[in-house]
Amino acid sequence: MSALAVFGTGLLTAVALLVIVWLIQLFTRNAGLVDVVWSATLGVIALEYALAGDAPVAARLLMAVLAITWSFRLAGYLAARMKGQPEDSRYTAARESWGTRADLYMLGFFLLQAVIAAVLSIPLLVIAYMDAGPSVVTGALAVIVWFVSVVGEGTADAQLKAFKSKPENRGKVCREGLWYYSRHPNYFFESLHWVSYVVLAIGAGWWWATWIGPVLMAVLLLKISGIPTVEGRDASQKREGHDEYLRTTNAFIPWPPRQ
Repeated sequence: MSALAVFGTGLLTAVALLVIVWLIQLFTRNAGLVDVVWSATLGVIALEYALAGDAPVAARLLMAVLAITWSFRLAGYLAARMKGQPEDSRYTAARESWGTRADLYMLGFFLLQAVIAAVLSIPLLVIAYMDAGPSVVTGALAVIVWFVSVVGEGTADAQLKAFKSKPENRGKVCREGLWYYSRHPNYFFESLHWVSYVVLAIGAGWWWATWIGPVLMAVLLLKISGIPTVEGRDASQKREGHDEYLRTTNAFIPWPPRQ
């Protein structure tokens, strides 16, 4: 199959999976499942690309292993976090603001998520169709970037979970571990993860297209669905020390805090 046809298959896969989630939330009234399935969808798409592409087997295998491992680690973490919890406040607020058209607008939002997943998968598609496999150097460097990003994100997630599990920290800002150096270290490492495919694709004819991964993810997290959502206008009323944290600590890139 051509790369374009395989991309279309990936898009249809994302649409199908997220429409199923939309149907489920019609009964559960909990749209949070979309976060879990969206993360897993990118792993499924990576597998489709690896199986359909014509790049050397080593390139496709490495891409699939990296993407699927990242995808299902994140999906598993999100699934564990939402287990037994009410719907995320973001989706509850959206339902309230959308009123009687909430279900229709939610479908549109889920379909937009499917499109975003497909666009983010472009770096994986480039690797699946590159003419020659990565060199030992670029392959090793890509694995190093991937390892640092996934371990970093996992560490940030674990540190935040441990902080929130202590009753004495209720209502406080987490400033422990990586969260001392960044207000959103998990977002930073999530964006860094997509750089690993940029490195892995060096030498590919469409290499420039792989930059859409880290750039789009950074824009989403910095400007749209990440930091702006978490650091809402009422955040300072919810967490002790929030304003001081914003003043002294970088939002994204981990760095020693300002005095």
